[in-house]
Amino acid sequence: MTKAKFITLEGIDGAGKSTHIDFIKQYFEKNQLDYFVTREPGGTELGERLRQILLNENMHPTTETLLMFAARAEHLEKVIIPNLSQGINVLCDRFSDATIAYQSGGKGVNIDFINALKKYTHGGLSPDLTILFDLPTNVSLERLKKTRTLDKFEQEAQVFHDRVRDSYLRLAKSEPSRFKVIDSTQSIISIQDIIEEFMGKVFK
Repeated sequence: MTKAKFITLEGIDGAGKSTHIDFIKQYFEKNQLDYFVTREPGGTELGERLRQILLNENMHPTTETLLMFAARAEHLEKVIIPNLSQGINVLCDRFSDATIAYQSGGKGVNIDFINALKKYTHGGLSPDLTILFDLPTNVSLERLKKTRTLDKFEQEAQVFHDRVRDSYLRLAKSEPSRFKVIDSTQSIISIQDIIEEFMGKVFK
């Protein structure tokens, strides 16, 4: 059995992750690859309930971080690991990089605390490919205002989103073999061409 791949999508709110999920699903189908699509926070019945709390209720950043990892532990045990173990590729909209970017980069939670939770929660499991959709924060915030009702993270001031973006870019620089950064100011077709190239390298 070919080893299943764990692929994550990351980026500041409004950078275009959701726009390209369907294209990636089409890639899996075109290449006859088994896959499962999920998201964080969420992905399980408990995780989805925690998602509603996390996206809508104000709380201390440490509490927020702990709840993120509680949802993630459930997600890993019930969805991500079982699918990978069965040879099914997993595509996940956000994972632990988002907690580093939002809770540490954005809200100042100690990075050592987050890394300890990360190590305990998913051990050596790491995505095979992380596609980071990057966009200037002023552009992303304008996009958000035009598309949906904003959750509590999306309502944060631009300086918060600047810190989140900077944190993501530092992560990408620290792990260039895993991260693939895409300039989301490009056309959708150009972005999809880049995604297809990245995916081809992962599944070669």
